[in-house]
Amino acid sequence: MTPKNLSKTYAPALLERFLEYVRQWTTSDSELADQGISPSTQGQQDFAKKLVNELNRLGITDTQITGYGYVCARIPATPGMEHVPAIGFSAHLDTSEEVSGKNVAPSVITDYDGKPVHLADGLVLDPETDPELKNATGDTIITSDGTTLLGADDKAGIAIIMTAAEQLMCTDANRKPVYSHGPVEILFSPDEETGHGMDNVPLDWLTARFCYTLDGGNGGEIETECFNAWQSDIVITGKAKHTGSARPDMINAVTLAAEFISSLPRNEAPETTDGYQGFYAPMNVTGHIESASISLLLRDFDREQMQRRIATIDAIAETLRLKYPGAGIKTVHTKQYLNMKENIRQHPQVTELLVKAVEQSGITPCFKPIRGGTDGSRLTEMGIPCPNIFTGGHNFHSRTEWASLSQMLYGVETVLNIIRIHSDT
Repeated sequence: MTPKNLSKTYAPALLERFLEYVRQWTTSDSELADQGISPSTQGQQDFAKKLVNELNRLGITDTQITGYGYVCARIPATPGMEHVPAIGFSAHLDTSEEVSGKNVAPSVITDYDGKPVHLADGLVLDPETDPELKNATGDTIITSDGTTLLGADDKAGIAIIMTAAEQLMCTDANRKPVYSHGPVEILFSPDEETGHGMDNVPLDWLTARFCYTLDGGNGGEIETECFNAWQSDIVITGKAKHTGSARPDMINAVTLAAEFISSLPRNEAPETTDGYQGFYAPMNVTGHIESASISLLLRDFDREQMQRRIATIDAIAETLRLKYPGAGIKTVHTKQYLNMKENIRQHPQVTELLVKAVEQSGITPCFKPIRGGTDGSRLTEMGIPCPNIFTGGHNFHSRTEWASLSQMLYGVETVLNIIRIHSDT
């Protein structure tokens, strides 16, 4: 995408806001989130307070932080637009724990020249292997220094929403609103990266009947379908004995855990699949001779195929039970979210509105399945259709993460267009 949007008057404010946000340490903790603690980290709570203070400074006073760490803000309708139904926008506060998000040191490259970008520890952002980076020639791009992730997932989404909110609060010389609009609701959620982002969502506060998450990638991408997602937890109980006299009855739970993982289909792993292919993803292994635990993510776009994956996990467990008499192997399967495709298709106007808004921002919309999920997946499941919108972030959850300022600006334009088109219908 050729950058054409950098001249927007609010570009400096958007960039400054984004840089400030990514410096906030908001890594979530999946272990604590699994225990029902929300937000799972103090950094998310601190960031939530910072955002509410900023919203208040913009003149948005109908704000709150719920007991579970959700930021809720409502911008009232402008005079004469009170009849327009509310519309919502959402992004998440946390960053992934897969890579450190502490002490992020963002680097801004203006008028990117299309050459490799060298980061710490020998890491290189190479446009020859990253076509989206190559297309950002002439753009302003933001990277980390290579020792941490950047945090564009989802600080870019929050920065886009906050910048759009600031524009909605602008008035002309006669103190009349520059933008006429109906009620706009903003929701910033904790712990999306742990799969618990919508566990305690304040549905009683949210009046919008449809929303949009800002949690996507390349400029122009629209996401209306995602994985069905389950987590499988396997607990293996062995039999401890001194290793010098272990034969014949020691059962090493660590060995069984390794065998369990090696029994997963190698061609159905995240690193060997793409597009609409599902996978098994071992995420965590802990243990010792007497007890070991495995945490797996199961992903598939098709619900029937997801049941096959669950059955495969149970079959591997049963095989090991038979192979190692006396071993205990327990499997627990937990649904995380479902593919939002069918529910969103029942509300075509939500997607049609988004397509028009992207087109009117000046770029071409394209549909892409999410090889993951968003808070919108869960909201859609709860009855509030919620497609996902691009944010201009790339290489999420990695030290080579980067963001495009131009694409973030298109994101702001898209949000404002959604509000305008919705208010005019």
